[in-house]
Amino acid sequence: MEAFLRALLPRLLPQDRTFEVHAFQGKTDLLGKLEARLRGYATWLPADWRILVVVDRDDEDCLGLKQRLEAVAHRSCLCSRSRAGGLPWQLVNRIAIEELEAWYFGDWTAVRLAYPRLSATVPNQQGYRNPDAIAGGTWEVFERIMQRRGYFKGGLRKIEAARTLGGVIEPERNRSQSFCHFRDALLEAVA
Repeated sequence: MEAFLRALLPRLLPQDRTFEVHAFQGKTDLLGKLEARLRGYATWLPADWRILVVVDRDDEDCLGLKQRLEAVAHRSCLCSRSRAGGLPWQLVNRIAIEELEAWYFGDWTAVRLAYPRLSATVPNQQGYRNPDAIAGGTWEVFERIMQRRGYFKGGLRKIEAARTLGGVIEPERNRSQSFCHFRDALLEAVA
């Protein structure tokens, strides 16, 4: 996710906005350290700064995960977008459903720009029409499709793919609902 965001955000954000990505060693690490990190931010966060927390859903219940993240924000004394009720907010929680790779399936045109041997018909196939509903682990499915066309024969190099695709995905074209929620919250944060 870090490599993807570092490639995507400079293209998505206005030039007068800056960002920083704070990566964790996976979802368990993030969930274990998030509250302490957010409590620290709450003591000094300027009024015009926004925090976006992004985590993969993996196999977890989406609503339960979102509630956990919202509870952490509340305990940290930060006003989340979900609780702000139209007032200014400091933090928004976003979940990549099921994993970052679903966002790739959401803009297959960009994936094909980066990896031209891939079939243009993938998003028309039944199991791939809804990027957020791909069964069997989106990274594993993405890896299999890539390998069938001669890419990543030794295994998906996730950071390389994330960096490459973060540089070509067109946010307005993406069909992944979880990506669209992320994009819209980000654009609201910088408006």
